[in-house]
Amino acid sequence: MQKSPSNIGLLVSLMVIGCWSASIILLMQWHFGFANPLVYLCLLVQMHLYTGLFITAHDAMHGTISPNKPINNFIGYLCTFLYASFWYPQLYTKHHLHHSHVHTDEDPDYHRGGFWSWYVRFIRNYLSIWQIVIMAALFNLLKMWIPQQNLLLFWVAPSLLSTLQLFYFGTYQPHKGEHDNKYFARSQSKNHVLAFFSCYFFGYHYEHHHSPGTPWWMLWKS
Repeated sequence: MQKSPSNIGLLVSLMVIGCWSASIILLMQWHFGFANPLVYLCLLVQMHLYTGLFITAHDAMHGTISPNKPINNFIGYLCTFLYASFWYPQLYTKHHLHHSHVHTDEDPDYHRGGFWSWYVRFIRNYLSIWQIVIMAALFNLLKMWIPQQNLLLFWVAPSLLSTLQLFYFGTYQPHKGEHDNKYFARSQSKNHVLAFFSCYFFGYHYEHHHSPGTPWWMLWKS
């Protein structure tokens, strides 16, 4: 199991959080028009940064952010809250069930069905009523100061779209169908640029299950 050096994991996580924070602060102040093609490029960039928040929280679940457990867990709590008000301990428990019982009925990430039925089950398995209440309350509070179109296009939409990105590249593609290994996982073709932009190297999914202590930014070396 390949752990990251003591301070690098924390530095990488702070860089991801910092990029997301800077981007969303700027985008909330942008007086844009829908005819501007940069709007949709920024939407995609923000979606990718949201995915980075979740991947960072995922690394915290495997203890690779920092050897200091309180700092490691704080980053996990912070990233899951910024992502969509998820409760980190719940995600932690379910994710480790996925690793312990991969491709079985006890695996919360696995479903014997097609793409959309699997995606709906995946979302329902992690979504809670309290999360919806908190997000709705935050939206109504923030729109007192921020234009609603900014909130919808750069806060709500990227978060929702990133769930598709995470699901498709990090769950559906790696685990669908039949497998000939104990992790019931496959990896995408070796293309580090594509692997980074698709899902922070999580397309190298067999490698992640084989070495869950390897942080996302070192997976390409596997």
